[in-house]
Amino acid sequence: MVERTRGNLSRSVLLVLVAGLGGCAAVDRQFGHGANGELALTTGTRGERCCVMARGTPSQTALVRAARGLLGRSSIHMKGRSYLPDCSGLVRAVYATRQVDVYSGLGELDGGNGVGRIYTYALQHGRIHYGPLVYPGDLVFFHNTWDFNGDGLPNDPLTHVGVVEQVEEDGTVTFVSWVSSGVERYRMNLRHPNVHKSKNGRLLNDYLRRKTLEDSPATRYLSGQLFAAFGTVLR
Repeated sequence: MVERTRGNLSRSVLLVLVAGLGGCAAVDRQFGHGANGELALTTGTRGERCCVMARGTPSQTALVRAARGLLGRSSIHMKGRSYLPDCSGLVRAVYATRQVDVYSGLGELDGGNGVGRIYTYALQHGRIHYGPLVYPGDLVFFHNTWDFNGDGLPNDPLTHVGVVEQVEEDGTVTFVSWVSSGVERYRMNLRHPNVHKSKNGRLLNDYLRRKTLEDSPATRYLSGQLFAAFGTVLR
């Protein structure tokens, strides 16, 4: 199992990489049907044997409680502070409850660069991985949830992020994230990344990208198809 830890990239390289990355777009589930490639797009799902829930530390389970506490909200407020209403703002608010600023280290950036800088924080201060063990409160990153660069192609890295809540018996990961209408619970199953619902109607993978007439034939829409990586920061 591939695992990357802090120190893989220099600070200067990280600045260049993050500067070109967008934040999350509002997603709506009613739509849709290298060696050092830390930010390379996945051509297929990694971690097909994923996932199994690891026993969480008190800090990790506290992150889950904080994320659950935001479910259903249309704005993000935590401990007297307001956060941007997007997926990066949600993650920042949740981790702030444990005195962790996932934006720290690169200074304040203008524009939608939240997902990339959160990834960078996890790379520098924790680890990026693909399971099979997933920890409560883990970050879960996705590529290509929207066409950030506007070229009509699915070549947009790190466009969405959420907070892992739990792993169900069949390997389905539930995570909390911001969508177009507010904070919701989403699902992803890396054992069956191309399946929206099982034959018995069980939801395995939510839609994380809206389908449009301009989409490239290579465009994918389900959470399992768009999965990029997990990030563990707190132990």
